[in-house]
Amino acid sequence: MPRRTATMLASTLMLIALLCAGVLIPVPYAEMSPGPTVNTLGNHDGAPVLQITGHDTYKTSGNLNMTTVRVTSADFRMNLVEAIYGWLDHDTKVVPHDTLYPNGTTEQQSSQQNAEEFSQSQESAKVAALKELGIPVKSWVIVSTVVKDSPAEGKLHAGDVIKAVDGTAVKQPADVAKFVTRHKPGQNVVFTVVPAKEQAAAEKAHRTATKTQDVTITTTTSDDSGAKRAIVGISAGTDHTFPFTIDIKLADVGGPSAGLMFALGIYDKLTPGSLTGGKFIAGTGTIDDNGTVGPIGGIEMKTVGAREKGAQYFLTPADNCASAAKDTPSGLTLVKVKTIGDALDALKDIRSGNTSALPQCTTKG
Repeated sequence: MPRRTATMLASTLMLIALLCAGVLIPVPYAEMSPGPTVNTLGNHDGAPVLQITGHDTYKTSGNLNMTTVRVTSADFRMNLVEAIYGWLDHDTKVVPHDTLYPNGTTEQQSSQQNAEEFSQSQESAKVAALKELGIPVKSWVIVSTVVKDSPAEGKLHAGDVIKAVDGTAVKQPADVAKFVTRHKPGQNVVFTVVPAKEQAAAEKAHRTATKTQDVTITTTTSDDSGAKRAIVGISAGTDHTFPFTIDIKLADVGGPSAGLMFALGIYDKLTPGSLTGGKFIAGTGTIDDNGTVGPIGGIEMKTVGAREKGAQYFLTPADNCASAAKDTPSGLTLVKVKTIGDALDALKDIRSGNTSALPQCTTKG
């Protein structure tokens, strides 16, 4: 065989071998891409996203779109060719697998966590919107979750209202951990609670639950990477009673990042006039009960998805501004917001055409 032919054959075989290796060898990466965007003022799958009963509502116009990110599943194993293609594709982002699924998180665990965060974001969106409108909302601290095989299992239950720990009144979720960690592991701690069933019955009857019980739990030692401390194996959260019904109907979405846009949609429906002035506005951001907007993941994918759907303005959490501004889609204005009040002020400027006053994102924040 001529040397030139042998060299070409060897090169071809080498190329085939490399291609096969690229297809067969998994790499520890996952992929993010733009997901669907949904107008919180409109319908989704034939039903209004926001349904409010028991209070006057008003006609809205324009778009207040929440945005999402598609991610590969926890058990998806990307190969080298797919990773290279993703790195070269402007509209996708390849990230370490552990970024999306830390510590070996399974698909089921991730879905459950996303569902819980989505549910909590809806509650906080309702509270933030009503507080901004001056409408009172009743709140209390509850047992959010009970860890399996922990000292609290079988003694406390999700939904129990925590009134006090060791006789000291609990006013916010952080108080629970603070009071428990005053103990040494092995010591007893006393929770004064309204059982979840009693609380549910009271809410149904529109009365205040008064039946409490004391529950004594022996603390154990924390097993996480932080400083060793006394724990009982629960997480505390907040529950609310609203003066009228606000339902958010949106399936197959998870995580906390739609909080801001839900809050603005609720505010718009409960106030005369249009917040958007008919403009197409999208955005993202977590929100807490006090209306503070927090950062989210996948901001670059969300701005791409919003612009592809026609958004002109994008409400951006302040802490995401620098990342988002590095590659802003053409025709999209990134508006920096830290609170729901900032977002409402920005919408006012957009409605009035005073866009020069908008606090825009830059690569510095």
